[in-house]
Amino acid sequence: MNNIRVVILLTESLSLFEYACATELFALRRDEFDRWYDTTTVSLSATQYEGLADSQLHCRQVDTLPDCDLLIVPSFPTSIEQVPEKLLQAVRQHHERGGRTISFCSGSFLLAAAGLLDGRTAITHWRYADVFRQRFGHIAFRDDMLYHYDGQVGCSAGSAAGIDLGIEVIRQDFGHAAANVVARRLVLPAHRSGGQSQFVEKPSSVGASGLSKSLEWAVKNLSHELTVEDIATKANMTRRTFDRHFKKIFNQTPQVWLTQRRLEIAQELLENSNLNIEQIALKAGYENSTSLRINFKKYLSVSPSVYREQFGRMNFK
Repeated sequence: MNNIRVVILLTESLSLFEYACATELFALRRDEFDRWYDTTTVSLSATQYEGLADSQLHCRQVDTLPDCDLLIVPSFPTSIEQVPEKLLQAVRQHHERGGRTISFCSGSFLLAAAGLLDGRTAITHWRYADVFRQRFGHIAFRDDMLYHYDGQVGCSAGSAAGIDLGIEVIRQDFGHAAANVVARRLVLPAHRSGGQSQFVEKPSSVGASGLSKSLEWAVKNLSHELTVEDIATKANMTRRTFDRHFKKIFNQTPQVWLTQRRLEIAQELLENSNLNIEQIALKAGYENSTSLRINFKKYLSVSPSVYREQFGRMNFK
């Protein structure tokens, strides 16, 4: 199978951190994998960009975007209301050809101007939230999420959230094992849900510590009998207090979190083990393989066997 073609598009100004995130995720050579990304950087308007601390970046200027599977917009100036038509048309044509598009931080302003976020969820850095709402009032905007990606179009909040979005794209392209390898190299948690809030009120130290330890315990004890009440008890909290702390930190319910962890363990076992579906179901905390298949179909829109065919050990030498 061929590598996935990626184009990083620089626009009217350069944000070094966001650009570096894109190159680290998608351009860095990774000898661990037989198949990866082929990435290039282009601009439709310039060959040189000025960065901070007297830095400069040179890139290839093109008249039309190269054909690619994934287009990345690291940033876009929020002050520009009249986006150059050439730039809008290039992004739209890529989208209409079936290409995927993601943006980091303020890059969502370009996606919105091109119409890619119509009917979708939009995310950007919290400091640009009011400007985004005023300019694109018809778009469903969320300021309480880190990123959103529907498999075709995605955008993220502040700069570091772009890394989380990139890891999610890698996970969907190559599976959990590959995404975990990249996350470890970046010294990051393997997964940060896009539903987490951009800013979280700091809970009491006792509550935070108890919650963290209880979640670690839950992941190690994911039998099908495990309930949210069990985790709350382990955290020395009432169910009501546990739910409140959990929602404040993760912006989701404990039950959704528990479902996600079981799915992730099943995905990792499907990728990296020779266990049969029944065995995997039990290890991931499902009562039986039927329950596992129902949850895979509901949340991942694919069967466990098809998932294994797509991601099982295929990406590693």
